[in-house]
Amino acid sequence: MPKLKTKRGAAKRFRKRAGGSVKRGKAFLRHILTKKNTKRKRHLRGGTEVHSADRAAVRVMLPY
Repeated sequence: MPKLKTKRGAAKRFRKRAGGSVKRGKAFLRHILTKKNTKRKRHLRGGTEVHSADRAAVRVMLPY
């Protein structure tokens, strides 16, 4: 069997955790930040887990 290629766009956006879950960053913190309040921006910091419905699709994009 040939080796599977990793989707490079996905590799930049997702990281696999030791337990098998997938970590992702949060959206809506790139621009137009003046109208968003401080609490909203603070809660968008850090990472979160990929939803269970999308986990299989991300695993296909990150085979290794």
